[in-house]
Parts: sequence; structure tokens; C-alpha cells
Amino acid sequence: MIVRACSAITLSALTLVAAPACAENALASYTIVGDAIPAALADAKGDPQRGRTIVATRSIGLCVMCHPAPLPEAPLQGNIGPDLKGTGGRWSEGQLRLRMVDASRLNPQTIMPPYYRVDDLVDVSRNFRDKPILNAQQIEDVVAYLVTLRD
Repeated sequence: MIVRACSAITLSALTLVAAPACAENALASYTIVGDAIPAALADAKGDPQRGRTIVATRSIGLCVMCHPAPLPEAPLQGNIGPDLKGTGGRWSEGQLRLRMVDASRLNPQTIMPPYYRVDDLVDVSRNFRDKPILNAQQIEDVVAYLVTLRD
């Protein structure tokens, strides 16, 4: 299945806190194979250190608002999402990529926002329409970081 992301974004209350990282109108196409997006969204390889910063920073990825993570520099971590510790041992790069792009493809009841999908979303503020939370390179950076979390 080839997916082209290009319309609006819903992030519920999280949108009020996070500014989208990218204002690109045309997003990279991706193919979902089973429970994964096997191919990278960006041309450049993901950088684990940049990914760690995105995960730990509340103004960019918002990950630690919901997920506990092995990030001592990020206080007051959430506990409604699964612990990020060990994600690299539980899922492949492609599986992590799909979870970041649009976790609702795996669990329609998830409260995790789609970080790259922008189509078929509702109640999106005008300032956030047609904009992903993270751009393709940032998705790859987060995936590169998450795969390092093996324990």
C-alpha cells in the first residue's frame, strides 16, 4: 500500500503545545508492508543524537509527556504510553517508523497522534493544517534513536 500524506492534522490537546516542525506541503510517499514502513522517509540517515533530543524535548516531539524513557535530562515523564526503554529490542526500524508516522494504522483506538500523517484528520487548528508534527528527517532521527534502546 502506497500512502501519500497531504491534507490536515489532528492532535487533540497536544497540538496546543507543540508547533509543527515542518511546513512542507508535499510529504514523502511511503509504503506500508504489514506492520511496518520498511523504507526511510528521508534521504539522509537518521541521527540517534538528534533523535534523542527530539524525544526528550517537550517543545518538539512531546514524547516524554506520555512515555517514560531512559532520559534523566527529561524530568516529569508520562506513563500513559509504553516505556521507550527497550524499543529497539521489541520492534524493527520499519515497525518504529510506522508507529511514528501513524500509530492508528496498528491500533485505531490509540491516543498517540500521527507524527507524519496529515490527511483525514478533524478539528485541526488553521495554523496546523497540512503540517506534520515532525518532518521526514526528524522521524528518521527519532527512529535511529529508538533502535538504540535495546535494554
